[in-house]
Amino acid sequence: MKVLLLKDPKEDDCGQDPYIRELGLYGLEATLIPVLSFEFLSVPSFSEKLSHPEGYGGLIFTSPRAVEAVELCLEKDNKTEVWRKSLKEKWNAKSVYVVGNATASLVNKIGLHTEGENCGNAEKLAEYICSMRRSPI
Repeated sequence: MKVLLLKDPKEDDCGQDPYIRELGLYGLEATLIPVLSFEFLSVPSFSEKLSHPEGYGGLIFTSPRAVEAVELCLEKDNKTEVWRKSLKEKWNAKSVYVVGNATASLVNKIGLHTEGENCGNAEKLAEYICSMRRSPI
């Protein structure tokens, strides 16, 4: 049976989209149609805020795209060295929350320590953050 797979193509270690491979194992012939377009907005504003951790209590990454935005800011403004030498540690002194293990893994790759990755979704992460804020220090 033929099916339409509405997503961006991604290659796994075998050089094939994992959905196409898995569906093929069950006798389905998938045709991949990319249907979304993505653009980062407010990069200059975000980059400026990212450069001043002293003005914030922490970071919350809700998706891998949020990590991409940080990487883009560091690249565009040539801040990779500043990130490595000082900004990263300043952000690590604060709480860095994430939704999901995939996002946590990417955040860890840019050198930040994460909390909340096992919450699974935004609602549970919000509950976790609120419970941590209520805990005695």
